[in-house]
Amino acid sequence: MARLKDQKRRTSSSRAWLTRQISDPYVARAKREGLRSRAAFKLAEIDDRYKVFKPGARVVDLGAAPGGWSEIAASRVGAKGRVVALDILDLTPIHGVDFLQLDFLDSSAPDRLKAMLGGAEGKVDVVLSDMAANTTGHRQTDHLRIMALAEAAAGFAREVLAPGGVFLCKVLQGGTETALLAELKRDFQGVKHVKPPASRADSAELYLLAKGFRG
Repeated sequence: MARLKDQKRRTSSSRAWLTRQISDPYVARAKREGLRSRAAFKLAEIDDRYKVFKPGARVVDLGAAPGGWSEIAASRVGAKGRVVALDILDLTPIHGVDFLQLDFLDSSAPDRLKAMLGGAEGKVDVVLSDMAANTTGHRQTDHLRIMALAEAAAGFAREVLAPGGVFLCKVLQGGTETALLAELKRDFQGVKHVKPPASRADSAELYLLAKGFRG
């Protein structure tokens, strides 16, 4: 427990997070398997159950850093597929992943992503969003901020997805996500909330999975 000796200098929330990280089996497993984050297991578990990826698929990963989701996506679409990732933070290169460092809420982000995908005709099969705003500690504010990102990601997905495409997005429990759910149900054949085993049970985190984009 030597790594905990500086906990007195941390805030209570920081101490709780550090304790969870040290004792989290998914964190330990990610280190053993050389993965960039425990989040990789969330996407892998969702794909195992709901078949998000197909070999050769084209994928956009929003909020990609440190790269756990992009790693899984690239491995599952294979050499004939393509992954384009975006984050405001830098990303250490990943084989099979093209990266754009930019805030997704920057007005130029959608067009720059589309250019990387081949312009207006460059449709994709999957749009992923694990984006999350920095937390303020105020539950309602944090919920509204992450839902704003989710809604922006959904709008982008509707612009770039090919018919039959998939949209997977992080949300938080709290109510506002029901409005987004209703919008997605109009545009996709099937929409549901999913919570993979790797998502901590005490977390308000959920994922919206929308399959079968109507185009």
